[in-house]
Parts: sequence; structure tokens; C-alpha cells
Amino acid sequence: MQENYEPQAIEAAAQTFWNAARAFVVDEKSPKPKFFCLSMLPYPSGALHMGHVRNYTIGDVISRYQRMQGRNVLQPMAWDAFGLPAENAAIKNNTAPAKWTYANIEHMRAQLATLGYAIDWSREFATCKPDYYVHEQRMFVRLFKKGLAYRKQSVVNWDPVDQTVLANEQVIDGRGWRTGAVVEKREIPQWFLKITAYAEELLHGLDRMPGWPDAVKTMQRNWIGRSEGLEIQFRVEGESEPLTVFTTRPDTLMGVTYLAVAAEHPLALKAAKSKPIVAEFIEECRHGGTAEADIETAEKKGIDTGLTAIHPVTGETVPIWIANFVLMGYGTGAVMAVPGHDQRDWEFATKYDLLIKMVIVSDPVRDAIRELGRDAVRNPDAMSAALGETRAIDPYEAPAAVGVVEAFERDIIGKGAYTEYGTLVNSGEYDGLDYRGAFDALAARFEKQGSGARRVNFRLRDWGVSRQRYWGCPIPIIYCAKCGAVPVPEDQLPVVLPEDVAFTGVKSPIKADPEWRKTTCPQCGGAAERETDTFDTFMESSWYYARYTSPGAKDMVDGRANHWLPVDQYIGGIEHAILHLLYFRFFHKLLRDEGLVHSDEPATNLLCQGMVIAETFYRDQTDGSKDWINPAEVEIQRDEKARVVGAVLKADGQPVRIGGTEKMSKSKNNGVDPQSMVGKYGADTVRLFSMFAAPPDQSLEWNEAGVEGMARFLRRFWREVTTHAGNPDHPEVNAAALNAAQKTLRRQVHETIQKVSDDIGRRLSFNTAIAALMELLNAVGKFDDQSDQGRAVRHEALEAMVLLLNPVTPHISHALWQVLGHGETLIEDQPWPKADASALTRDAVTLAVQVNGKLRSTIEVAVSAGKDEIEKHALAEPRVVEFIAGATPKKIIVVPGKIVNIVV
Repeated sequence: MQENYEPQAIEAAAQTFWNAARAFVVDEKSPKPKFFCLSMLPYPSGALHMGHVRNYTIGDVISRYQRMQGRNVLQPMAWDAFGLPAENAAIKNNTAPAKWTYANIEHMRAQLATLGYAIDWSREFATCKPDYYVHEQRMFVRLFKKGLAYRKQSVVNWDPVDQTVLANEQVIDGRGWRTGAVVEKREIPQWFLKITAYAEELLHGLDRMPGWPDAVKTMQRNWIGRSEGLEIQFRVEGESEPLTVFTTRPDTLMGVTYLAVAAEHPLALKAAKSKPIVAEFIEECRHGGTAEADIETAEKKGIDTGLTAIHPVTGETVPIWIANFVLMGYGTGAVMAVPGHDQRDWEFATKYDLLIKMVIVSDPVRDAIRELGRDAVRNPDAMSAALGETRAIDPYEAPAAVGVVEAFERDIIGKGAYTEYGTLVNSGEYDGLDYRGAFDALAARFEKQGSGARRVNFRLRDWGVSRQRYWGCPIPIIYCAKCGAVPVPEDQLPVVLPEDVAFTGVKSPIKADPEWRKTTCPQCGGAAERETDTFDTFMESSWYYARYTSPGAKDMVDGRANHWLPVDQYIGGIEHAILHLLYFRFFHKLLRDEGLVHSDEPATNLLCQGMVIAETFYRDQTDGSKDWINPAEVEIQRDEKARVVGAVLKADGQPVRIGGTEKMSKSKNNGVDPQSMVGKYGADTVRLFSMFAAPPDQSLEWNEAGVEGMARFLRRFWREVTTHAGNPDHPEVNAAALNAAQKTLRRQVHETIQKVSDDIGRRLSFNTAIAALMELLNAVGKFDDQSDQGRAVRHEALEAMVLLLNPVTPHISHALWQVLGHGETLIEDQPWPKADASALTRDAVTLAVQVNGKLRSTIEVAVSAGKDEIEKHALAEPRVVEFIAGATPKKIIVVPGKIVNIVV
């Protein structure tokens, strides 16, 4: 028996044992109920970071716990291996992306192995391998044939240096995140998947997902953005085609004073042909992002096209402007502007001195109109009496006291739009209607005329899956001059991405290689070219979970998928709430509709773990920048009360600035190398700290002093077990023969089993489970009873602790299970401890005793003790006698099982 706790040797031995036993390889033949536990797959960047450690440790704790619950647990791993970082690294290091990627995978796999995760490595894959992405290409061909994949012109963020489309998140202050080049809006052909065809189902499905966090579901609901409104046509003077707009506020229609179109709208482009100033403005709009958030906060700019439209109700002419806040990719690329009742429209109208009309009033103003009559409300005295004396005045009502039409309108013009719902005024035949009444009346009118209709709109846009870079899955489309875009026949897939390539600049090697592009049309046999765009890497990560279920399957999945799916527990960061998790749900529905899976959703439960954060340190540079310094290179200075008063660089002893606590990142140089921590403390210690330092859904602040505390706990645990096991003789626990102290410890053991089971199994509250086990170890350490029953109770306690800690610290648990006499067995195959109800029964209860509301002592009484007996015990307690000081109690309040309060 090893006397001292030596984690490196213990962990190496455990991992060797698991590998030899193929301990975590599973199949579908087991009679046990299945449990599919999945953490989001990593990008092979080259090294693990603490975010990986936390994510995969959470998954491993759940997996090992569920296995000990008697389930057949699948916990797989793969690599999200395509993507721009590999390509940029290849350009920088003059190496092929494939070579860089595969080397990183090898390194990171070895790092994961040192942490002892219960992974079924037999199902491992890399998404950049043809035997993976061939199925993705096959699915795309099927979707193309069904009309769910299509190509169209689309306005995108274009980086002219990297020569690729950028996501909105990659545009920073109008410049490319990597190159710093001014980003252009460019219209190019892009491939899309028709996720909007599933918008309604994706939205309503959220109501049937109780195992997903409310925050994620709210974010998805907002992103999908279902809205009901009217689609209304405005006739354009001199044009044969009407201008169609969608609005959720048709009640404000009479307040339309201008129409606004996107810079790419056909009417805008037509105006540009004859007006150079309009063409210049459109060119300016090209140098701006396409993100809604950026547009919302940007300065509102526009220009008059000189075109006019006819209001569909009043017949009045309405100018048509180009505005930078209208996007061609959203809705119809045109909006009806109601500056009196929309703040964005108001800002634009105020800037360009456009007409502002009031057509909605608040309820108090409406009531005044009804009470005094429309003409009478123009009388200042009458309005003042009606509003000022009988009603509370809000900012929009006070000016109306001097005449509702003029003053309320003047208030809107001067202070901002009135955006609340209310009653229509200045709306002709629709005066006096509320929102719903106006909506229904106008809908009936336009539907009868054929110039509008009710519509349900979604904020969600179709998923653009084209990327102009090289390191991605080739899109399986062939372009033929005669036949157009033709899908590659399924029996000719995969279209293989060449891996042995050289870069000349940033241009994609397959775009630069005419031989790779050259092919023949599968329909007519004529000369044709391959598509050189590749898929967005979200494609690979949208269905990877399903491939784990069917290794070697000839299609995306086979019948095994319905054994394992849906995923029982999915784990990943909340930053993926919208894009990945929405595409993940969408792709599952595509699989279902292809008949490949039977379930509607890919995962039953979702846990979004918090970030790992750490202190940051820096020195100011002469150019105004910051030189970020890794925390490992810094020594913290504290005062006599242990408060932080400064920090110095270890290398030179000179001060550094403390920059606050932030997410671990390369940019702030505040990451902690997991391998250095494993080498110093052992994997179990790192795992234990990661689970103890914070609840899993909250941020974890890295603190090496806390890691050292976990190491001390494991050393003490090792010492308690090995010392106890030095004398292997102990009888079984005889509950009827236990004395009071033995009963007390045994009761704490089974209370701990009960709490840890609930904390891990139901609440996923790993930190509180570990805290309970620490308390139990303290109790065991204080329990000095070498009698037969004393040793029996201690043995039961230590065995329970080993089993309960196994999901979090599997290596030491594996070793100590053997120390406790169980030989070369898999602790994972042991059943999870169950609390003994009889051991939880208490013969006595401890009550707090207060005198005049202040705690003075405690007493222990029998559970069955009555009020009189409890009062007698409390009054006899020496500390209570001292504080009563001979006074006669005025009142004694007994709260059964909790407290006694004596009032004197």
C-alpha cells in the first residue's frame, strides 16, 4: 500500500487499467437503459485551456454518476476541425492547414487523456475527414432537390484583404477583425439553407423543452422573432411594380410621411443612374456592417431618391428615401416610416426636416376627446380642466391641455415619438379605433382590394452556408453553362478537398487551381466547373452529435441513432445559445424529415457552464497600448489583513498594474495552462477545484490557493483511508448495537449520501456536493473509536466517500477502492450508494435556546419530548440560568424541532 498520496503515479496506473479494460467503450446491446452525455466538441487549436477542462469535467462527472446509477453511458469525443484559424495559421507558418490541424489533434487528445475522462474513443472523428463530410454533402444534395438549399444574391460583409465574407461579429468598428481592412458591403451569390421553413416549429418547440435553460430559450425566441402584421402595397408614381412594406403597427398607417428603402433596393439603384449624389450615398452605405445592433446604434443617414409613392388610403404623395438603417436582406428591403410613433423614424425625420404626424393618442387624451368633443378640446381652458384636474398627467398629456391636436402633436415633434398603443386620431374613418380594431379594419380593406394581406413574419433569416475560404467542406455543386447549378450525383461523393496545398497570398488554393475546378456536367456531359466556396463550419457542428451514434454507417446515421438519441445531457457555453444551438435543432429536424431519426429535438437537457475567469495584469507602453502579463509571472502584495495592495513582476520586482478579473483569453494573457496544473497537483485536484469553486452555470474564478486547498483535502482523504485500511479487520455495521456517537456519524454518512445524490443527480450542483463530502471527512477525522462497531461505521463512511467522490476524482477513487479491499475491479461498475432510511432516524434533536431573542445555548432532547419537558431542559441549562439571572420568564416560546425563546 502506497503511504503517501502521489497523484501522478496513481493517475497513470488508473488510466492504464481503464485502457486495458476498454472501460468506457459502449454499444447498443446492453440491457441497461441508455444515457448519452455530450459536451460540445473542441476546435483543435493546439492546446487545452481551462474552459475545456471545466466543460469536459462537468460532462465526465455526469457520465460517471449515471453509469453508477446503472445506465449504459455514451460519452464520445471528436474534433471540429475545419475553419479559418487553421488557414490563417497555415499562411503565417507556411504549412498546410491539414498538417497543422492533425498535429494539434494528436497533442490535444493526449492532454485530454491525462485528465482521465471516461470517453469512448472508438467513436472519435475529425470533421475535416472525407468519411465525415461526405454525409454532409449527401444531405445538401438531398436538400437542394427538395428546395431547402438554394443560391441567391446576398449582401454580405466583405473583407477585401482576406477576400472572404465576414460574420457580423467579425466586423469591429467597420473593419475586418483580422486584417483591419475597411469592410465593404458586397452583393455576391451565396448558398442558403431554408431554416425559415422551420421557424414556426423551432419557436413552438421551445415550449416543450423544460430541460433547457430559460435564458437560452428566450434568446432563441427573440432571434426567431415571430411577429404578426400587414403587408401593404404602395403604388410608386411612374413604376409598374408597387413598393411592398411589412408593418406590425398598421394602426399608425395614417402617420406615414415617407418611405425608406435599402441602398441595394431596385428603386435606389434606379435613382442612382440619374443622380450622381444618390450613387455616392449608395457607395458610402457599402462601407458599413450588416448587423442589426450596429445599424441600430449608428448615425441615421439618408437621401431622397426623388421618387414618390401614393398612400394607399389617403391618396397623398409620400417621398421615397434611401436610409442606412434599412437592410435589403430583412423583409422587403423597404419600410413605411411613421416618425410620430417610431423613435428611429422620428430621429431620421427630425434630422432631414420631414413631416411628423400624430395619429395615436394616449387613453387620457382619448377620454378628453370623448368627454368634450373634438372641437371643444381645442379650447385651452376646457382641456386644462379635463386633464389637469381630473387625471394624472404623463409627459405626453400635459402639453395636450392647451389643445389636443396642436399641442400633443407639437410635443411629439419636439421631444420624440409616442410609441405606446392607444386610440387613432387624424385617421379619417378609422378615428377612435384601438390597435386591434384598426388592424382588422385595414386588413379587410386591403385584402378586398388585393393590395395587402395579413402576414406572419420572422426576424430569422435563412442560413447562409457559403464561405469563400479554402479549409472547409466543398459544396457539392457543379456549374454548367447549359444546365445551370447541378448537384453532384450522390454516387460521385465525396467531393474531396485537397489537403496537400500551398498558399499564394490569401486566395483559396481551390479557387486558384483551374484543374481542381474543371469537371463535366452530370446532366449533359458538357464542360463544367465545381463550386469553389466551402461550407460554413457550423454545418459540421450541427450534426456531429448524431454521427457518434452510428460509427461506420453508410449514411449520416443508421438505426443505432434512435437507440441513443436524443442526447440526454448536452453541455456547452451560453455564447452558443443562438447560432450553434439553433442550427443544431434545425439540422435534427432535417434528419427527422429524411427519416433518419424519430425524435423532434436533438437534446433533452442542456447545461450552459459559466466562463473561467482570472486576474489580469499589465504595464502601460509608451504608445498607449498595454503589455499584458501572465498571472504566473506576477507576485501579489498584501497588507497585514491579507488585502491586495499591489503586484510586482517576479522577474524584476517592479510594479505592474492590476487590470481586474476577466475571462481567460490569449488577448489578455491571463490563461492558466491546464497541463502545468496537472503536472503540479494532479488531474483529480484540478477536476475537484473546477467543480468546487463555483456552481457550474456561473463564472469560475481561477485561484491557485484554492487549487492547493483541494490538494490538501485529497491528501487528507488518502491518509484517512490508507490508515484505516492498515487494519483490515472490521465487522459489518450492526445498527441495533451502535452507541450515540456511532449513530451520529452513521446518520451523517447517510445524510451525505442523500444530499450528494440529489446535488449531482437532480440539481447538477457539484460544489455543494463536494462541500458536504468535506464536512463528512472532517467528522470522520474527529471520530476516534477503535471498537469493532466504531471501525465498522468508519469503514462504511470511507467506502461511501470513495464512491461518492468517484465521478469528480476518479483516479484516487479507483486506487482507494482497491485499498479498501475490492481488488482490481472497476469502481464505475459499483452501484451508487443509497441512503438507509433507518440510519436517518434521529433519537434526539438539538434545539437553539434564546433569551430575549439572542442565542445563549443549545440543548439536546428526545425527539418525542413534549413542550413541558423541553422548557424544563432549557431553563436548567447553565448558560441560560446565567442570563435569566433569577428573573421569572414572562413567556416561553417553543418551535418544535428548532428553537426555544425565553422572554424575561
